[in-house]
Amino acid sequence: MEENDFIEIISNNSGIINNIVRMYCHNNADRDDLHQEIVAQLWKAIPKFRGDSKISTWIYRVALNVAISDFRKRKREPVTANAGNTYPEIPDSGSKRPEEEIQLLYRAIEKLTRIERAMILLYLDGQAYEDISEIMGITGNNARVKMHRIKEKLKLIFKELNDG
Repeated sequence: MEENDFIEIISNNSGIINNIVRMYCHNNADRDDLHQEIVAQLWKAIPKFRGDSKISTWIYRVALNVAISDFRKRKREPVTANAGNTYPEIPDSGSKRPEEEIQLLYRAIEKLTRIERAMILLYLDGQAYEDISEIMGITGNNARVKMHRIKEKLKLIFKELNDG
């Protein structure tokens, strides 16, 4: 594959990569590192892409695998205090600004397991259950059941965050 073709594919699917990076990293330096690692792995793996699925599905799968591997690696490293990982206090008022609602959503998603995070990210990105099941390597029915459970779990987490 030509470099220009690869750049076009990455450009057309940059939203996928950016969403995954944002979901798994909390500061800009880590986001930049993970973004570079995902693109590097995609470049290495593109010759193996057989076209059995949509290119976006394949990019999701590779990017999620890289992000989860990076997440595991970082989890083994010592935790350091970082002011960039703090979140603003969410006011108790019933009317939140959209930025606050998004921040609350990300805080809730952080409390999910890495697999649940991946699935909810795909769901929020508008992926069909068939695509989610293909990316995650599970059946379509299993994807629906898991997504229902994740949504129920998120409802409980939202309630905790709003009450706490």
